[in-house]
Amino acid sequence: MCSVTRPYRRVLVKLSGEAFAAPDGYWLSAQILAELAADIAATAEAGTQLAIVIGGGNIIRGARMTQAGWIDRPTADSMGMLATVMNSLALETALNAAGVSARTMSAVSMPSICETYARQPALHYLDRGQVVVLAGGTGNPFFTTDTAAVLRAAELRCQAVLKATQVDGVYSADPKSNPGAVRYDRLTHDEAIQRDLKVMDTAAFALARESRLTVIVGSVHAPSSVRAILQGGAPSTVVAP
Repeated sequence: MCSVTRPYRRVLVKLSGEAFAAPDGYWLSAQILAELAADIAATAEAGTQLAIVIGGGNIIRGARMTQAGWIDRPTADSMGMLATVMNSLALETALNAAGVSARTMSAVSMPSICETYARQPALHYLDRGQVVVLAGGTGNPFFTTDTAAVLRAAELRCQAVLKATQVDGVYSADPKSNPGAVRYDRLTHDEAIQRDLKVMDTAAFALARESRLTVIVGSVHAPSSVRAILQGGAPSTVVAP
């Protein structure tokens, strides 16, 4: 287990869209959403300012459609951005129900649905203790939500990016298909890039390195995962300068 030894005043949490899916395959689970909201609420109440970026893979995966050859990449990525807005609105609603003030801001302008992302208002909401849910990726095709997460973390003066994923850290190979895969407790950004570790895309790691942002990787399936990982109570891998 890798303990996160220093406190983080402001963290960006990257959640996969797949984490929202119901066991029966439906794109959204009310129970999972409520559990995630309670975990995020407890983390915020403990004093950590939180911004959140959510993927859209539970609804649509643009890269898969592009590989199939029947839709071009910019269009598929635009559809994926819309999926992240749907997930963000769902999480915002769940957070408000859990007693935490949350605000969705989208990089893709849709003012009749949610506020358009701008850095200064987002900083203001974070300073007030609101959870800011950042939708629409970067607002551009060809960039993943991992890259969007690191970009927003750098813009919003976060001390770390927590990627809550399907596994409890960064491994040398996919632990689901390779039982001999080794989990790392700590890596540098250079090591993560040179070893081509797939938990986050290379562009995201490169931007984190340039911005000197710590990246923490842990399992979204652990009990109270966000709070536990940040407090060092759950396994994780720390990628730092």
